[in-house]
Amino acid sequence: MFRALWIAGLASNIGTWMQNVGAAWLMTSLEPTPFWVSMVQAASSLPFFFLAIPAGALADVVDRRRLLLLALAWLAATTAVLAALAFAGRVTPTGLLALTFAIGIGGACAAPAFLAIIPELVPRDEIPAAMSLNGISMNLARAAGPALGGLVVAGVGVAATFATNAVSYGGVFTVIARWRRASNETRLPPEELFGAMRGGLRYVRHSRPLQVVLARVALFVVPGSAIWALLPLYAREQLALGPIGYGLLLGFFGAGAVLGGLVLQGSRARFGAQRITTVSALAYALGLVLLGAVPTLPVAAVALLVAGAGWLALLTTLSAAAQMTLPGWVRARGLSVYLLVLFGGLALGSSLWGAGAESVGVPHTFELAGAAVAASRLFVWRLRLPEGPAPDLSPAPRWPDPQLAASFETEHRPVLVTVEYEIDPADTEAFAHHMFALGRIRLRDGALRWGLWADAAEPGRYLESFVVESWLEHLRQHERITAADRDVQALAHGFHRGPEPPRVTHFLRERIPEKS
Repeated sequence: MFRALWIAGLASNIGTWMQNVGAAWLMTSLEPTPFWVSMVQAASSLPFFFLAIPAGALADVVDRRRLLLLALAWLAATTAVLAALAFAGRVTPTGLLALTFAIGIGGACAAPAFLAIIPELVPRDEIPAAMSLNGISMNLARAAGPALGGLVVAGVGVAATFATNAVSYGGVFTVIARWRRASNETRLPPEELFGAMRGGLRYVRHSRPLQVVLARVALFVVPGSAIWALLPLYAREQLALGPIGYGLLLGFFGAGAVLGGLVLQGSRARFGAQRITTVSALAYALGLVLLGAVPTLPVAAVALLVAGAGWLALLTTLSAAAQMTLPGWVRARGLSVYLLVLFGGLALGSSLWGAGAESVGVPHTFELAGAAVAASRLFVWRLRLPEGPAPDLSPAPRWPDPQLAASFETEHRPVLVTVEYEIDPADTEAFAHHMFALGRIRLRDGALRWGLWADAAEPGRYLESFVVESWLEHLRQHERITAADRDVQALAHGFHRGPEPPRVTHFLRERIPEKS
């Protein structure tokens, strides 16, 4: 299944890059200014900024397969509309941006679901390799698609690139339609959309490893977006190239990315994620500086090869790190935040560099962007990526459901859970350390508040408490527990010295009647 999807995705990615060449080149004809050309990239990225969180929540709540099919149908339809208008010669600058934005909506809805199904198709220890292969697919397409797009634009016109892309979605649609996805076993009703969105954001807020990945993505993509924003204008005005030449430049970038992906496979275990991301960022910065300092075709080709290798190696490493921090129940939501940061950074950076190029010119903007990428390393040296074996995020045996008195109505009533511990007072510091790790898990998996309380009259007696918004949400906590979470809980509970296991009590908020 992964192989079939990879092949179909490669064909679709080639169509997408052909369209990107056509759209960027069409804008250089309709409105050849740095701002308008850079807004093509911004228009394709902004939907991810607005829709990534809802799309991720949907992909965790509904059937990911059906969501992908709907998104692919939307992509094919909107791209076909753009092709029809282009064939009729009725595309305006604002119309091109509007349809580019509409196509981006389909991509934003599909991307979290597409990334989230990868662990369903390959073993967990092969996720980094699968992410690298997806990056190689994208960049093989980037190497071939722009060159093909340039040939098509020069020979037939930009409308043909849009039509080709509309057709290319059919292969992916067919593969997904034939996939018989295993259903998730759960006894609970699906989450509501807004509740699922809150749950995803809560998980990100309390997941330090994922926060590190997101910060590193933002600090790289915002300054690094200059190439995507300004390369069409650079090709046309600095190198005096036509559409074929612009496609060739993107092909060099894609070829460098493929090379970077192949090298990454052998170097990941040897050098570790930290060194790989640092070297990759500096390589990308060097490519930007070379583009600005020596605007000639041979130097630009070398610069884009280097930049492409750095781009692929860095973002593939960070994407794999994000995948490895997310359990299945929240995977699409966590990856949607990753995409939000990635494409929001591209949109923001593209707008900033496009406006800056109006003042200082494209070559100097590339030099400034390269310096900014290199300088960003100063801000991430303390943001350490996880090293060593990834935590086991497979579902653990669910906690037993609490017993309720028959008289209690649980619907929409907040739940207070308390756990009582008796420990050796000499173990206070170590116990608190492990309990705070457990508390982060409680908050990450659904608790609104968490606390650890020491008995003022009896040393060594502690009370853990956490509040969940409803009984149903607390039952979901029981399903969300992973093997790694169980290990953390076992370490914390190992300090308990009472004759019985820690006592767990559940309280439902009482409804206080209004005074008459």
